[in-house]
Formats: sequence, structure tokens, C-alpha cells
Amino acid sequence: MYENYYGLSAKPFQLRPDPHFFFGSQGHKRAMAYLEYGLSQREGFIVITGEVGAGKTTLMRNMFNGLPANEIVAAQITNTYLNTEDTLRMVLAAFGLPAEEGSKSMLLVRLEQFLRNCDKQGKRALLVVDEAQNLTARTVEELRMLSNFQSDERSLLQTFLLGQPEFRTTLNSPELRQLRQRVIATYHLGPMNGDETRAYIVHRLQTVGWRGNPCFTDGAHAAIHAHSGGIPRTTNHVCDRLLLMGFLEELDTFTEAEVATVLRDIRDETAVPDGPDSTLALEPPGEWPPSGGMVSQGTIDERLVRVERSMVSLLHVLRKLVATPANQPQMDNIE
Repeated sequence: MYENYYGLSAKPFQLRPDPHFFFGSQGHKRAMAYLEYGLSQREGFIVITGEVGAGKTTLMRNMFNGLPANEIVAAQITNTYLNTEDTLRMVLAAFGLPAEEGSKSMLLVRLEQFLRNCDKQGKRALLVVDEAQNLTARTVEELRMLSNFQSDERSLLQTFLLGQPEFRTTLNSPELRQLRQRVIATYHLGPMNGDETRAYIVHRLQTVGWRGNPCFTDGAHAAIHAHSGGIPRTTNHVCDRLLLMGFLEELDTFTEAEVATVLRDIRDETAVPDGPDSTLALEPPGEWPPSGGMVSQGTIDERLVRVERSMVSLLHVLRKLVATPANQPQMDNIE
């Protein structure tokens, strides 16, 4: 929606991981170095942890983009609320192998044959397990058993485990002692500092053709970092909403005040009503004020302000769409 208005080739702050926007902060560069070292060892487990939205998946995809496609067979698992046998089936399915039927022993034979064929072709098999914090210790141990597939010279499967900080607790459990001995590289990806957050925002904007419009003041950058804590995904969320507001209000400069407005709108949208207002939210239509008691004038005023703000934003959107020339369709970009 706002891309055409600001002359951008695409949305700079999308939430899905995209290696095209990879930004090498100090922490991300170090994590990449650990990944590359682990990859060079051609065996064992590489563990990367970090907070939600810290950029673990983007980091991994960026590394894979630099690998020769004809030498790598990579598979990824993202659904990790699984028992041990379901995990094995997910591994086979991720590599494109039949996984619906067969006993566990048959599935293991099928996977081993696939891995040996990859090795004969000079290809490396890599398995990426995302959201590893959801795995039980028993399931992680099942993944360790898959690392026992070996040729005379090398391991046939190398595994990357990406998870939130609590995954380290799972790794330190007594039953995973053997797996810990096979972890050859591990790194915790922390948040970006203020300067890195600023550079990250500029980097993503420049990636889609930004030339200074809109302008972010020092106060805006500081406010964004204060709210996001240096977490890339949270930074993306705030900046995306900021650009949307700038489009609606026809702004070319964002200050601390505009950031505060966006953050207030986000809080209002996600707030859970409590007290008398929660009763109001639960009453069926037509029973207002709620039968359980009176609603204060302040509560009424607050709700009316929210409704008015939403209506104003909707009117802005409609006006923009009506004013958009027919040869510049923007409906597909509406979120």
C-alpha cells in the first residue's frame, strides 16, 4: 500500500524471514562465523539460540544461499510439537521421501538409503530443525540417533538446531549427555544495540530503493529501539506500521511523536479489557450499558476515541484507493 507512495520497490519491513534483507550486526556476523565453522566440520550438531524474532531463521537461510546448490541437499522442520516417530516421519517428508506408511525400522532404512545415495553423488545432507525449544529431550535424542548414519569417511547427516533460549535447558538435561558431546558449534544470538538498530532500519529501506523519503529523526530511531529492544522482528512491526501511518497522513518525516502514536495504536489494538470495561465487552449486542452495573463516562469517552480513530484511518485508506490511478493497482498489497 505505502510502497508506491514512498517510491519503494517492495515492503522493507515484512515479518517473514527473507535472506535478501540479511543485515550483519556484530552478533549476526559472529553467529554466521560459528555456522560456517560448524559446516566446515561436516558432522555433528550446530546449535543457535536467540529470543523470538532475533533473526535465527534468516541467518540460516542466508548461509544456505551461499552454498552451492548442486552440492547440498537441505531440509527444514518447523513443526516441532511431535513425538519421536512423528519426528522421524517429518524428517523423511522434509527430504521429499515417502513417510506415510511403514514401521519405524522401514523408515530408518529408507532414510539411510537416501543419505548414502546423496553421499555417492558427492552431496551433503543438512537438516535444519527450527523452533527446537518445543522438542522434548526424548525427541532430541531421536535426532541424535540419526547422526549415527556414517560412511567409512564421514557422517551422512549434519543437523542444525535453532531455538529460543529455553532450548539450552533441554540440552543440559542428563539424558542428552551424548548429544552434547556431538555439538561442535553453538552460539546465542542477542539483540542489536541502538546504533545497529538504526543501521538495520536504513539497510532494509535502502534494499528496496529508499532515497531519504521518509526521513527518520534521531528521536524516532531512539524510540523504535527503546520499544523493540533491538529485536529485528519487533523493529519490523513498528516500522511497517509507521510507514502505513505516514502514507495515510501524507508524512515525509517521522519523529518520536509519530512513533509514540503508532505504539499507542498497537497497544490499544492488543489490549485486553479489564474491570468494568471487560463486562462491557462480554455483553451481547443490545444490552449496553451492561446489566451488571454502570459504565463510567471516562470509559465511554475512551471507547469513542478508539472508534473515531479507526474510522478516520479507514476513511484515509478509502480516499487513497479512490485516488489511485487504474494502472497502479494496490489492492493486492492491503494487509
